[in-house]
Amino acid sequence: MKIVAICGAGIGTSAILKLNAERALERIGVEAQVSATDVASVGVAASDAQVILTSPELVKHIGATNADIVVIDNYFDLDEITTKLEIAVG
Repeated sequence: MKIVAICGAGIGTSAILKLNAERALERIGVEAQVSATDVASVGVAASDAQVILTSPELVKHIGATNADIVVIDNYFDLDEITTKLEIAVG
């Protein structure tokens, strides 16, 4: 499974989200490749992703995708990320 975390610049908040997504996946026992990128590169970076993690304000910039878009309100809330990823990965 491939998961892409995105933010505006692809450096700070997407890296935090990537790290916390990896922690959440470990909690639920799911193996996945998690990467971080900026919103401008999401089309390429997430072309074969199953899940895209992002903030509410960036959803409209993602464009057409076959991936499930999971909106994370608090990138530091491991419980929120775990719950939403658990739903997304089934």
